[in-house]
Amino acid sequence: MIEQIRNLPHQAGIYQYLDEKGRILYIGKAKNLSKRVKSYFNLTPTLSPKAALSLRIQKMLSETVGLHYIIVENEHDALILENSLIKQLKPKYNILLRDDKTYPYLYVDMEEPYPRFELTRKIIKGKSIRYFGPFSVGARDILDSLYELLKLVQKKSCLKGKKGCLFYQMEQCLAPCEFPVPRENYLPIVMQGIEWIQNKRRLIRELETKMEFYAESLRFEEALVLRDRIERISKSELTSQIDLASVENYDLFAIAANETRACILRLFIREGKVASSTHDFLPVTLYFSMDEAYERTVIGFYGNEKPPIIAPILTAHPFESSDWVGEHLSTLFGKKAQLEVPQRGGKKELIELALTNAHELLRTPQPTNEVLLHQLQELFILDSLPRRIEVFDNSHHGGAATVGAMVVYDNGHFDKKGYRTYHLHVRDEYGQMKEMLTRRIEGFESNPPPDLWVLDGGSTLRALAIDLLDSHGIHLDVIAISKEKIDGTSHRAKGSARDIIHTSDNTLRLESSDKRLQFIQMLRDEAHRSAITFHKKTKLKIDQTSKLLTIRGISVAKIHKLIDYFGTFEAIAKSDIKTLSELIGEKDAESIRNYYRESMSK
Repeated sequence: MIEQIRNLPHQAGIYQYLDEKGRILYIGKAKNLSKRVKSYFNLTPTLSPKAALSLRIQKMLSETVGLHYIIVENEHDALILENSLIKQLKPKYNILLRDDKTYPYLYVDMEEPYPRFELTRKIIKGKSIRYFGPFSVGARDILDSLYELLKLVQKKSCLKGKKGCLFYQMEQCLAPCEFPVPRENYLPIVMQGIEWIQNKRRLIRELETKMEFYAESLRFEEALVLRDRIERISKSELTSQIDLASVENYDLFAIAANETRACILRLFIREGKVASSTHDFLPVTLYFSMDEAYERTVIGFYGNEKPPIIAPILTAHPFESSDWVGEHLSTLFGKKAQLEVPQRGGKKELIELALTNAHELLRTPQPTNEVLLHQLQELFILDSLPRRIEVFDNSHHGGAATVGAMVVYDNGHFDKKGYRTYHLHVRDEYGQMKEMLTRRIEGFESNPPPDLWVLDGGSTLRALAIDLLDSHGIHLDVIAISKEKIDGTSHRAKGSARDIIHTSDNTLRLESSDKRLQFIQMLRDEAHRSAITFHKKTKLKIDQTSKLLTIRGISVAKIHKLIDYFGTFEAIAKSDIKTLSELIGEKDAESIRNYYRESMSK
């Protein structure tokens, strides 16, 4: 390794430190790979970490036995590649933030004859478009409220009609489709909507008045809907008495940390007022770095798409890679990005407001769920707090309709949008799990890895998962849960099951009343339910299609042969006649092709 460090090129790129198993410990970027990597080490008399480095870096280097690097054209490319690889490979000593979603904006096109408010996450073409946001929560609620409280044109399609619709009868629209409504009479309604977006307290007062009316009229369900909407709209706003005496826009990022966790606060100032805010927590471990937390936060927020509103960026603290981030954002924005750490004046007061709120959020008690996650991390000796967990199970019946399922648990709830199902081709359970996990690993580029994998199976399947991850250089915690066996038979009695947890170092047999075991069982049972449900749907489809094919003279044995080879009927339908003929003969292959042609033409 020492010769490799001595011979590193003087070019921009990314470097990866590897542990003894070949897993990536850390990914970094450099304008000059040789200078950057050498800044970590003493090369004489033997290779050793420099004494001035932080304890975090020294610990990382003490585990490092290998080095990989990739040369790129410039610093911008290095930053993009570093960010992408960190998401895919989840190195032990890098910070991975999942909050890289785009936040919605409200917009209105003032060039339209009768302007309407809409939601967007992208730039809309037009010269007279006004944007409002971004909104962390409540954007849809604000939009719905505007259309309920104001007589706006409710739908784009409304203007195509020639007669007032139900909205006109409900007094929620002026019906310019039927009546001659002067534009100058309509625009004040739009301006009222803009005022409410910019001053959500006034919008909330209007909603509270309507909620009270519903309650007095005994329309309690409608009152509850408004109550929940008011709560969501209120969550997006930090109250502030700061007067910037200007109509400037700012995107502000502040991070506060204590011994156990950090709070990332994002604050959006629009036209001199606090438009919205959002926050996230992340655990503070030996691997935590404030510099990297700021870099990941800012890069993650803007992503790779130009935002509708480009504002100067304020950060509460300086961070090491701010120049790199500024250059990257300048390329993204198509103009010079402004990054600043304010030292005085109104902007400094905004920073103090953000930090005060971040520290206050840190004082709030950790949710019960988070306490449990910390207990799991300690018990299972996990490197990461398992906020996001993926759970795997497979299902089949006599080798038929073999499928797999992945369910996702994220920050206290099951994330149904993250669920995945798989048609599997392998017959044995080991091979099925290998196929499913391999396909999941291949998808890490677009859908980054979680904090923890939970497998329905024993130590053998856990070892399989670790081998697959190691072969791709990915550091990820894995545990498995297997059923307790009594006299060689799996025991799954409700309330008395003592399932076995397999971790890196131990085989744990917890009491059935243990909350930690019950939590893992809940995850396993949800994956089992998802796999069984998908299996039943697949089996039903196979049975129905098989009946139709047997009518065409295709034997059941040949149908099973095709399913074993292709996996699904969809794949059979897309296959070429040559492959079909080799499997089941020319005559039957032609019958199948004719069957699918007729099915698609119906």
